[in-house]
Amino acid sequence: MLHKKVQNTGNLTVQPSNTVDKELPKFAIPATQSDPKVALQLTEDELMLDGNSRQNLATFCGTWNDTEVVEIMTSAIGKNMIDKDEYPHTAELEERCVHMIADLWGSPSAASTIGTSTTGSSEAAMLGGLAMKWRWKAARKPTGGQVPNLVTGPVQVCWHKFARYFDVELRELPFHRGSYISDPNEILEHCDENTIGVVNTLGTTFTGHYENIEDLEHALDDFQSQHDIDIPIHVDAASGGFVAPFLDPEIKWDFRLKRVSSINASGHKYGLAPLGVGWAIWRDESHLPEDLIFNVNYLGGEMPTFALNFSRPGGQVAAQYYNFLRLGVDGYQRVMRNLRTCAEYLSNEIKSLERFEVISDGRTGLPLVTWTSSNRDIDLYRLSNQLRSYGWQLPTYTLPPDSQDVVVQRVVIRQGFTLELARQFIDALRSSIDYIDANPMSPTAPEHQNGGFSH
Repeated sequence: MLHKKVQNTGNLTVQPSNTVDKELPKFAIPATQSDPKVALQLTEDELMLDGNSRQNLATFCGTWNDTEVVEIMTSAIGKNMIDKDEYPHTAELEERCVHMIADLWGSPSAASTIGTSTTGSSEAAMLGGLAMKWRWKAARKPTGGQVPNLVTGPVQVCWHKFARYFDVELRELPFHRGSYISDPNEILEHCDENTIGVVNTLGTTFTGHYENIEDLEHALDDFQSQHDIDIPIHVDAASGGFVAPFLDPEIKWDFRLKRVSSINASGHKYGLAPLGVGWAIWRDESHLPEDLIFNVNYLGGEMPTFALNFSRPGGQVAAQYYNFLRLGVDGYQRVMRNLRTCAEYLSNEIKSLERFEVISDGRTGLPLVTWTSSNRDIDLYRLSNQLRSYGWQLPTYTLPPDSQDVVVQRVVIRQGFTLELARQFIDALRSSIDYIDANPMSPTAPEHQNGGFSH
């Protein structure tokens, strides 16, 4: 079926076979029905003009799924997670996933751990933050004028949202040149009796490094012995929560550390589930205040809920459960090892170009590669734009304070990114550098660039 866009009227002109031409508005609901095939083509044509998601090197979110996952999503398209009385088996799958993840993260009582699925790790992070704030209120019994604070290393923007939306002072430590994680001793300098908790990240958004959470625990132990202030740790494991257990099991970052009270992670990142699912897990019931749990009489049953969202689809949770059954520990290890192998290959190739300084090489931390221009002799923003001519979407961004003058690029290696695709990317990178060298121009302004930071 043929159609063309009429740019000057804001309408779409459609010419399906055996019908007369008609215009469909773009910014108002049409007055009449259309042939479903016409509506499908118009919609798919718009989506076709997006970038290829498999070539999106910015996002941590999965862009590849088993065909079986697509079948599960289709079969569950009408199931609402909140309707636990109507869809008890979907609710059971969620509960099983909570306990499986708790066991993966070293819970001392995985069979009875409390947790929930969410729409993503940003919502899960906010739930962890709210639980810490409520426990602080109960323990401190603050009087007027006391403002709770949250101390963090370099964090994703969801924590800035949490602080603003829920009236918490965010004390985020800056980057220091050459160091891309927080210093536990520096964190202590910002803690006091109004600190609801400390957030460390297992795989930072900016460079992929794991923060040293075990050292943080020891530092907070010393702080408590000196000041009699007990401060919990929340681990933002948005990406690393499904990487470290399979690639770096010797690293203690989870519930094996007694101060870790809660953890959030994205199922739709390295958990390999489709977009739209995250997980919040608490150490035990004592770390999730009852005041945050709502018992709702809804559609035939009394049910507890402690997510920020109410209605949300059940397919992603079912697909997460499928992945756990399908892959098992061995399968997840295999996938993550393959991703790290791709990261190591990319790192070696980028170093061999002798134009870049590699900041994270994927051999530790998340399977990603981050680099900057070694002598600032190449405009990274222009390089990113040039790579788009090959279809590759490469994020270019500045690091947070106090390293905001450092411009970096980052390739996130995800399921479906193979060594062959890595080779094709390196070929495109070499060609783009050759083109820029042969066609010098003034540096590109970065006003509309972003780092593709998605939780």
